[in-house]
Amino acid sequence: MDRVVIVGASLAGWSLARSLRTRGFGGSIELIGDEPHRPYDRPPLSKAYLAGDLDLGGISLLVADEDVPVTWRLGVPAAGLRDHTVVLADGSDVSGDAVVIATGTSPRSLPAAAGLRGVHTLRTCSDADALRAAFVPGANVVIIGAGFIGAEVASTASKLGASVTVLDASDSPMAHVFGPSMASVVTSLHGINGVPLLTGVSVAGFSSEGGAVTGVALADGRELPADVVVVGIGVAPATGWLADSGVALDNGVVVDAAGRTSVPGVWACGDVARYPSVRAGGSIRVEHWTHAREHGAAVAAGLLGEPVEYDPVPYVWSEQYGVMVQFAGFVRPGDDVEVVDGDPSEHRFVAAYRREGKLVAVLGARIPRTFVRLRRELAATP
Repeated sequence: MDRVVIVGASLAGWSLARSLRTRGFGGSIELIGDEPHRPYDRPPLSKAYLAGDLDLGGISLLVADEDVPVTWRLGVPAAGLRDHTVVLADGSDVSGDAVVIATGTSPRSLPAAAGLRGVHTLRTCSDADALRAAFVPGANVVIIGAGFIGAEVASTASKLGASVTVLDASDSPMAHVFGPSMASVVTSLHGINGVPLLTGVSVAGFSSEGGAVTGVALADGRELPADVVVVGIGVAPATGWLADSGVALDNGVVVDAAGRTSVPGVWACGDVARYPSVRAGGSIRVEHWTHAREHGAAVAAGLLGEPVEYDPVPYVWSEQYGVMVQFAGFVRPGDDVEVVDGDPSEHRFVAAYRREGKLVAVLGARIPRTFVRLRRELAATP
């Protein structure tokens, strides 16, 4: 193997490239990215970068004085894959002995809002730049979706002085992640910080004037004034360019425990990959920062012939209204949850989740020592 082509110039793809070099790979690495920027960190886009506390240089994933020789092909997305040849949107193509798919995800949108100015999603630094300009003091901001992105953007917009309302179709946002009792603890941060959270509501449409959004109509007849709307209703794996490639798809690119796809010589890593997990009881696709970094490194090892059985405990953190929330593991309906340290009403606590007496997840806020101890215990549990 002398030439590796990586499609996706974000965390997973960059982690793969760095790991290949660290492990001694001396061949060529070509890194393809649809944005014009070299790899940068995405979590700050909803937090410190969005608030203006960091610039693009401050979130770069490239380390000063670190030598990672790659050939960059930036600003042109991949449009197709034929065997080991990646076809780019400008008509050119790139071939390699191995191709790694690391295209991540794309935010879901609302068709009813198509073409309306003032309606945003958040995935890139350009998206965050547009939002920062819109979050002026007093602006009416409606955020659709109370997941991690929606909650973090709400926190930052409120910090910048905007008047924020958060909507979610679920009666219990984040319950699928934290379970209903602990989800309510986390989502209560909105109300405590003066941001209304409307649950169990659906969006019926949008009002506009001159092509710009002016309000959000709810199915129950209410209408919320809106100068800015942020759609945070989840993401979809970026696999459209793989049509007719022969690569097996199922809510992502299907891979084995080492990252191999159904096409020999084609691999996948990061948010776009759906891998088998004994811990989860089936194949899963994980959309968190730690997974993207670790999976990129694991697939690099597999590419170089090392044995790989990737199945870690997923870990995610979220900073909302000055509170760092951390979570590791998998929660299922019926799991027992116990607060083992602190007080949830103060948003300073650690909760342990158990299934048939076995630790399966841990949630914490502002007590890092206890959280880290239980996370290590969780990782050591088969």
